[in-house]
Amino acid sequence: MKIYTKTGDKGLTSLIGGTRVAKHHIRIESYGTVDELNSYIGLISDQDISVHDKQVLKQIQDRLFTIGSSLAADPEKSRMVIPDLNMTDVELLENEMDVMNEQLPELRHFILPGGSNAISYCHIARCVCRRAERITVHLAEESTVDEKVTIYLNRLSDYLFTLARKIGHENNIPENKWMPRG
Repeated sequence: MKIYTKTGDKGLTSLIGGTRVAKHHIRIESYGTVDELNSYIGLISDQDISVHDKQVLKQIQDRLFTIGSSLAADPEKSRMVIPDLNMTDVELLENEMDVMNEQLPELRHFILPGGSNAISYCHIARCVCRRAERITVHLAEESTVDEKVTIYLNRLSDYLFTLARKIGHENNIPENKWMPRG
């Protein structure tokens, strides 16, 4: 199978189900941003972090592929069976955050991104996740989107913030607290 098809040379692409849309269509933006997020999750996983965190990130990458498939499907025409996203996937993120928060100091300030590559990559992924969520919420105003997708993206951005704090804490890297002038 060739990787190039030349079918997108005129600025159109196909959704699952065959519908042709412009490459700038909001549905393409939504799953493209989820794909970008998935790449950053891979970058975080490539850092010197715990085996457990790497395993959770691998599960997250799997769920992001599920979300991407869901977003890439034309809700009116696709007959392809797409893997389901479940509320247990959201609960996994919540449970992981609860465990991490038990070992973290209480959050009393806004935190500026930075401190190490791993921490910074978590913050970049968090920002991309928020963008994916915003685009997906916009798409949901125009078309059918599984509600669990936006819930998962919302929770994932919180998870990435908490993971950044955990990585810093484990490596004795002080949080970069924002102290407003005044």
